[in-house]
Amino acid sequence: MNAAELSAGPIQDDPATLWQRTCERLATELPEQQFNTWIRPLPAADVSLQDDGLTLVNVRVPNRFMLDWIRTQYSARLEAILHELHGGELRMDISLAPRAAMPATTGARPPMAMPGRMLPPNAQYAPAMPPQMAQQAASPAAPNYPQAQEPSRAPRSQPQVMGLNPALTFDNLVPGRANQMARTAALHVAGAPGQMYNPLFIYGGVGLGKTHLMNAVGNALLADKPDARILYLHAEQFISDVVKNYQRKTFDELKAKYHNLDLLLIDDVQFFAGKDRTQEEFFNAFEALLAKKAHIIMTSDTYPKGLANIDERLTSRFDSGLTVAIEPPELEMRVAILIKKARQEAVDLPEDVAFFVAKNVRANVRELEGALRKVLAFAKFSHKEITINLAREALKDLLSIQNRQISVENIQKTVADFYKIKVADMYSKKRPASIAKPRQIAMYLAKELTQKSLPEIGELFGGRDHTTVLHAVRKIASERSKDTELNQQLHVLEQTLKG
Repeated sequence: MNAAELSAGPIQDDPATLWQRTCERLATELPEQQFNTWIRPLPAADVSLQDDGLTLVNVRVPNRFMLDWIRTQYSARLEAILHELHGGELRMDISLAPRAAMPATTGARPPMAMPGRMLPPNAQYAPAMPPQMAQQAASPAAPNYPQAQEPSRAPRSQPQVMGLNPALTFDNLVPGRANQMARTAALHVAGAPGQMYNPLFIYGGVGLGKTHLMNAVGNALLADKPDARILYLHAEQFISDVVKNYQRKTFDELKAKYHNLDLLLIDDVQFFAGKDRTQEEFFNAFEALLAKKAHIIMTSDTYPKGLANIDERLTSRFDSGLTVAIEPPELEMRVAILIKKARQEAVDLPEDVAFFVAKNVRANVRELEGALRKVLAFAKFSHKEITINLAREALKDLLSIQNRQISVENIQKTVADFYKIKVADMYSKKRPASIAKPRQIAMYLAKELTQKSLPEIGELFGGRDHTTVLHAVRKIASERSKDTELNQQLHVLEQTLKG
């Protein structure tokens, strides 16, 4: 179908092709990977004309992870295209399909051509629904693994689920710009393990939700596949297991524990640094799991190539799937986290109080939750209403530490050490990028972390004009919102200065 046909007018007289044409139009707007991941796997929508003249488009989604993402990211655009193509009264309903109703064979829906790739008139469309998902959908009974993907091993006597925290789910993970990409990838893995994004490598600072996200994947997979073999652990536990089995010469036990999983979730792989035997055993487990179409999710405090003292062949494996960052939450996300956490405690947190706490606790989610607990406990024990004044009283120790003067001189020294330049370069007139960028970062941090005015900061940076400082602050703030690596560096610097 050419571009002219895709942009043709209303097709009220041909409802049978309405959904197909809608998807074809959306395919021209989305990146191919997005379309193939979220839209192409959908079965044909049920388009029917109601007695009142309303056309109903029923879109049935194969699992709740796709349902969540399609509703939030694509439903508005899908409905707009449907209205544009249809030209009459129309309503779209997106819901979870009954498992027995989902097609498990190819040819389950009319052909849908991607732009520039035409299908013959009689071609059958092979849906991109992963085989495991289609197998589940075809039977309302306990889920099965496709024969082609089931590793050859002894029958399972019982599910192996170790280390998962059942309280950490997608439902209580607050979404936002800071975790959007990581959450999307995790939802996809939970819905189709062993398919794409394997391994999934999530990195970021402490307390940002990496462990929560990994556990959410494990709990979601367990809900869909109760017989799944899932293991969550910290990297130090793997190191301990290697040491124990090395001492006992019982490496078969190590293999039995780690090589036969469906999902391995391992936190803080940076702890493998300098431990050659551990790295060798993890490499073996890694290769064995990928060969069996098992999924691996790892977290770290830095991206794979930034890991020190870890064998290159291992870091290249870490980077072979999808690497995503979780960033410190922005103000609006911090407010949403506080309000949601308070509701979980059956407390209605006033929005102005949430903003007050969020503005004063910026490091990470863990510290944010700790501050909220202090406020709620203080209100409970003092039998007072939750107000900004109460929050200020409850957090006075924390606020006094935060308000303690961080000197501009300390910022200059910390930034200079981090970027390996001289402190004197902070006041000099030199302008090479290797010096100018760290200097701008130091100005930005001085504005963020001290009470100094722009002229005062400029004076401490070699007598620069306040407009120079303002330009630096705006430039770094803008780049921080777009550049994940810079944001991570700033987060490390802020943690260092506050600590």
